[in-house]
Amino acid sequence: MPRVCFFTWKWTTSWNNRSHSMRASKRTFKVNLISKKVTLADWSKTKIKISSKIYKKLKWFI
Repeated sequence: MPRVCFFTWKWTTSWNNRSHSMRASKRTFKVNLISKKVTLADWSKTKIKISSKIYKKLKWFI
């Protein structure tokens, strides 16, 4: 399963690190994911991956 947030669709991105002499080297930024069990409208439970930033905002809801 890929590293993707269920709500925001954030995923791993890659950018360059730049040194003082402006040499570039690849670097990856991974999403801080949490897996939580959520009860759906039909009372079934499912496991989703959400980012911790969204979890803090929706903690009362999930």
